[in-house]
Amino acid sequence: MTIKERRSVRQYTSEAVSDALLLSIIDEAQRASNTGNMQTYSVVVTRDKAVKHALAPAHFNQPMVEQAPVVLTICADFHRFSVWCEQRDAVPGFDNVQSFVGAAIDAMLLAQNIATIAEREGLGICFLGTTTYNPHIIADVLHLPRLVMPVTTITMGYPATLPAQPDRLPVNAIVHTETYHDYSAADIDAIYTHKESLPESAKFIAENGKSTLAQVFTDVRYPKRNSDYFSKVFLDVLRTQGFLPEQ
Repeated sequence: MTIKERRSVRQYTSEAVSDALLLSIIDEAQRASNTGNMQTYSVVVTRDKAVKHALAPAHFNQPMVEQAPVVLTICADFHRFSVWCEQRDAVPGFDNVQSFVGAAIDAMLLAQNIATIAEREGLGICFLGTTTYNPHIIADVLHLPRLVMPVTTITMGYPATLPAQPDRLPVNAIVHTETYHDYSAADIDAIYTHKESLPESAKFIAENGKSTLAQVFTDVRYPKRNSDYFSKVFLDVLRTQGFLPEQ
C-alpha cells in the first residue's frame, strides 16, 4: 500500500501482531527526525484486555480500542532524559511549555513513521485524536510519571475490512508560495465545493438537522463549549505532569 492508498482501519481480525514485528516497526520508526537527538518520546504498548478496557472511556468507548490487538499510546517524554541528566551531574530544566511542545512534535513524527511502516507491513492503523481530550484518564491507567504526557494513540492490527478512503482538499488549498496568501470567498468556494458535494456530506447535514456542512463541525462535532472544556482539562494535566507551573 502506498501513502496515496492509505485509509484509517477501525475493524481488525483476531490475528496477533507479533512482538518481533511490532518492535521492528518501532525500531525503524525511531529514525524520524527529532530535536537535538534527545528522542524525548515513549510508546506504551497495550495488549491486555483489562488495560484496553480501562483505556476505552478516555477514547469515548470507540470499539476499536478494545477490539484492536494492539493499542499504542505515544507520549511526549522528558522524564527519561531528565533522569539521565540527573544521574550524570547535569541539572535538567525541561519542566516548561517549550520542552513539551518540542517533545510532542517529535512524538508525532515517530507516530507517523510507525503508522506508515505498519501499513507497509500489511497492518491497518487508526489515529485516535481523543488522546488529548482525556489525558488524565490515560495518564492514570498507564501510570505515567511526571514529565510524560500522552499526545496520540494508534490502534493497530490486521484489517478485517478496508473502508473507503475519506476525501482530501486539493493540494493548492494548503500550499502557500513564499508568504501566506489569505483566502477570498471565491477561494473558499473552490476549495470546499467538492467536499460539500459528496453524498456523505449531504448525509451528515441531514442527520444532524443542519443547513451546511460547516455547521456540522461547529455545532455538533466540535462545538466551542467542548473545545473550551477539553482545553482546560489538557492544561490541567500538563500542570499535573509538570510541564506548567502550579497555580
